Amino acid sequence: MGNKAKIKKLKKRLKKLEKQLKKASTHTHAVAPLAPAEFPALPIIAGARFSAVKAGVKYADRLDVMLAELQPGTTIAGVFTKSTTRSAPVLDCQAKLGSDPTNGAAIIVNAGNSNAFTGDNGFASVEAITGAVAQTLDVPANRVYSASTGVIGEPLPWEKITVCLDELNGTLMPDTLEQAAQAIRTTDTFAKGAKAEVKIDDRIVHIAGIAKGSGMIAPDMATMLVFIFTDAKVDQPVLQSILSNLTDKTFNNITVDSDTSTSDTLLLAATGASGVEVDADTQAFCTALHDVMLDLAHQVVRDGEGATKFVEVRVSGAKSDADARVHALAIANSPLVKTAVAGEDPNWGRVVMAIGKSGAYAERDKLTIRFGEVLVAENGWVAPTYREEDGAAHMALDELLIDVDLGLGNGKASVWTCDLTHGYIEINADYRS
Repeated sequence: MGNKAKIKKLKKRLKKLEKQLKKASTHTHAVAPLAPAEFPALPIIAGARFSAVKAGVKYADRLDVMLAELQPGTTIAGVFTKSTTRSAPVLDCQAKLGSDPTNGAAIIVNAGNSNAFTGDNGFASVEAITGAVAQTLDVPANRVYSASTGVIGEPLPWEKITVCLDELNGTLMPDTLEQAAQAIRTTDTFAKGAKAEVKIDDRIVHIAGIAKGSGMIAPDMATMLVFIFTDAKVDQPVLQSILSNLTDKTFNNITVDSDTSTSDTLLLAATGASGVEVDADTQAFCTALHDVMLDLAHQVVRDGEGATKFVEVRVSGAKSDADARVHALAIANSPLVKTAVAGEDPNWGRVVMAIGKSGAYAERDKLTIRFGEVLVAENGWVAPTYREEDGAAHMALDELLIDVDLGLGNGKASVWTCDLTHGYIEINADYRS
């Protein structure tokens, strides 16, 4: 290779590195094509106030720390990653669930650094942050919950967070939940919010939630970070039961890339400010909360790193719901299925492959496969009425349905996922650059 060619190659490499460094400094990417048109107008949750600042934990000139202050009497429930390498903030939150709700509470969250796999430094950072928040807001330390998301294995510069506490405290407002949603993003291309209002005994109960998640998303409790607030009055054990049950129907049924985070945290806070008492049999409340959780879960999938397609995998006719879910996840997590979706290729053979490898029971000659309303295969063979152009037309849509009937029983499940594109590789190849 001549000198000119070498110089040209070096310049090309330098230009790429400059581009990577610019992305790394802000971690901003083009807004996902499946993003909602706008952030929803979330209701004010009485008894809760929020703030957000640019602390510079990792990102330059970006909101990256949020604080929620919750009034005395607030009950808090949570579900967390089951990862055996879960972070110090997760372990700390788990230990604090069920604490006496007599006093106020707080949630503090940072983006850019997950404080995971950081040894004793991780726990020291959590103690320093939660202790400082407790002092600033005059609440017990065991009522301060923290969460961190971002790069694994790097010590958290907690001083950058604690030095901002006076500013966070001074800017707490009841109508700044959108700014809080912005502050918890990492590779997310848009802030995620959802809401519900439900009438119970002639009074209105409000629910508002925010979430972050784009990559390292696989069902193993919830997804990345989710914070939901309601003014309903709910005893902590009841709140925990409701949340755990609904998590299995929402966040545990999404997947972007089959990788489970070390930091997955879902906290639900009930301030009780409405005075409306709710229990596990209050169906209207449970339905409204389910809808908020499913909305947030779907938004995470729509913001899957590099995603251009939103896919529902629906499996019915299984021997059990558990078997149906295993099959659905095998299809949703298959790189071959996901790349076929990205390429708009109606390759039903890859769906058959995924079913066969799932480990749950299936019989080849009883399978029926549809892409949307298009009957693709039945009785162990391609359907005689199937036309490739019909399958391709469905795959060209932004929102797809892969429908499988196993023909064995009444078990059913739905899982939501996205396609796998070159954009996913670019985002994750540059993640620590």
